[in-house]
Amino acid sequence: RRLWIYPAFFLLLFYLFPLVTILQRSFGNGNILESWKSVEKTVLFAFQSAAGQTLLSVGFTLLIGLPGAYVFSRYRFVGRSFLRILVTLPFILPTVVAAAGFNALLGPRGWLNLMLMRISGLNQPPLAVINSLGLVVLAHVFYNVSIVVRIVGPALSQVDPRLEQSAAVLGATPFKRFVTVLLPLLSPAILSALILVFLFDFTSFGVILLLGGSSITTPEVEIYIQTMQYLNLPAASIITLLQLMCTLVLTWMLNRMGEGLLVPILPRTDDLNLKKPETRIEKILVSTIISTFIVLSVSPLLALVLRAFFQWTQSSSNAMPQLQFSVAGFVNLFRNTRQSLFFVPPMAAIRNSLLFAGVSALISVSLGLAATYSIVRFRKRNTWLETALMLPLGTSAVTLGLGYLTAFSGVLRGTQLTVLLIPLVHALIGLPFVMRVVRPALQSIPESILHAGAVLGASAGEVWKKVEFPIIRRALGAGAVFAFTISLGEFGAAIFLARPEWPTITTVIFRSLNQPGEANYNQALAMAVILLLICFVAILTVDRFQEKA
Repeated sequence: RRLWIYPAFFLLLFYLFPLVTILQRSFGNGNILESWKSVEKTVLFAFQSAAGQTLLSVGFTLLIGLPGAYVFSRYRFVGRSFLRILVTLPFILPTVVAAAGFNALLGPRGWLNLMLMRISGLNQPPLAVINSLGLVVLAHVFYNVSIVVRIVGPALSQVDPRLEQSAAVLGATPFKRFVTVLLPLLSPAILSALILVFLFDFTSFGVILLLGGSSITTPEVEIYIQTMQYLNLPAASIITLLQLMCTLVLTWMLNRMGEGLLVPILPRTDDLNLKKPETRIEKILVSTIISTFIVLSVSPLLALVLRAFFQWTQSSSNAMPQLQFSVAGFVNLFRNTRQSLFFVPPMAAIRNSLLFAGVSALISVSLGLAATYSIVRFRKRNTWLETALMLPLGTSAVTLGLGYLTAFSGVLRGTQLTVLLIPLVHALIGLPFVMRVVRPALQSIPESILHAGAVLGASAGEVWKKVEFPIIRRALGAGAVFAFTISLGEFGAAIFLARPEWPTITTVIFRSLNQPGEANYNQALAMAVILLLICFVAILTVDRFQEKA
């Protein structure tokens, strides 16, 4: 009954305390009105721009993600597990690396433009999509479609397909079967995915900053500009408060909309629901989804990997630069050619990232499970907890990083304990994902099953171990994957908190991309490829464990 205390205390200490500390320092001089006047037009434009691109991004993400979740949870086809992992990989990429992947694919010197120039004999790239709304929407779909697949998919895998078959026998069309059968059962999971995708798109930072140009912005970008470029912390804090209010109102509204949508279902295993596509429509659907995900999710990753093995070279001053195969980027990762004091061996960064991600996932899963049980089992007492736990997703990583430094620098000054702040802030971001993934699965358990176990003499622990855990374990595994990969790919807060002796993969990539020269750029891409490989192995391990469990 008191499980809510643990996530509430964690949120109070590691979210509200740093946030209040940085806001108090920002408004200590009482210049709120002047700060607002200085950024009023900028803020209004940022929120309008964010709302427009978010609606488009969310719409296209659901349009692609929902059919994808259906195919992954209903059909067995060659490469299913491999493709599902590849769809998840974009989510863990640092935004700077994802932007590099899209540049490698669609940029002026991207593979697609180079191929079109070679075919048509043009001297100028025919595609000019950088700094456009279309590319921003495409990048957001690339990032967030895995959220829909990983959240809606496990919920859909629990739905008995015989319900749809019965509706078909009674004459229901595919659209009517979806509206009357699947939609009521999947509404909690779809709503969870919708909230997360909306918040990620609305607070998007790296994608907008690197691919959007000056015509597209978000509150997150404006917070960064006001803080890092103009050193105007009060103005940045005002935008932070407005963004938090939007997050709070949006989450509350969607949670109210989701009340009453739950329809308990009997759990089933994935194997009972999977089948080979047999009819012509099923084969077309599966082929279309596979092709779409390969183009959307795999092609930017493939372009990034290929670009890491090539570099631009120029044989003479008058010759055009040429791409040549090279592994120099990987080799230079292990060499300190300049004898720099800031040289970071790749294995040290990999070790640190895996350690932080493991601790972060453990904290997120433990607290997320406690929060979910408190919300589902004692909803009337803990209705506030769900909304409160979503607030970190609507808070700028820049603000959180500065808040942590301000709030804990005095206590941890002169010690290496500041390194502990990294997995804590990563767990703060991963916790809402665990909660949103596990909640639909936990809610789907009929109370009659739990009562039956109690009547037969089983204790609460035995009921959880033998009844509830087997039902929610796949959702719990999906939440752990999200928490682990979020920590691996997050760099906004890590830039502020990582000590030189405790670098992460993302901080090494970020530093290399910010240094001039083709050699540094190739080293960054080489490190990004290593990050992709690590995440692929991690997700594959979790998926295999879930299948055997």
